[in-house]
Amino acid sequence: MLVKSPKKLIAARLRKVDSVKDSFPTSGQFDAVAIIEVDELGKIREIANDIQKIKGVERTETMIEVQ
Repeated sequence: MLVKSPKKLIAARLRKVDSVKDSFPTSGQFDAVAIIEVDELGKIREIANDIQKIKGVERTETMIEVQ
């Protein structure tokens, strides 16, 4: 999940969300990436909602790995 936030420590905050396995800062249009692992595709919406509730998160974009 791509995250737009002006907060400098947003990647660390993302790691505190359940199902976020890793996160790291990026440069460009988005400020961080959150790597999420779920057993059911439907859980992604719940996790996205949790991330969007973090103070300073302006928007997110979800990308799903397809193999």
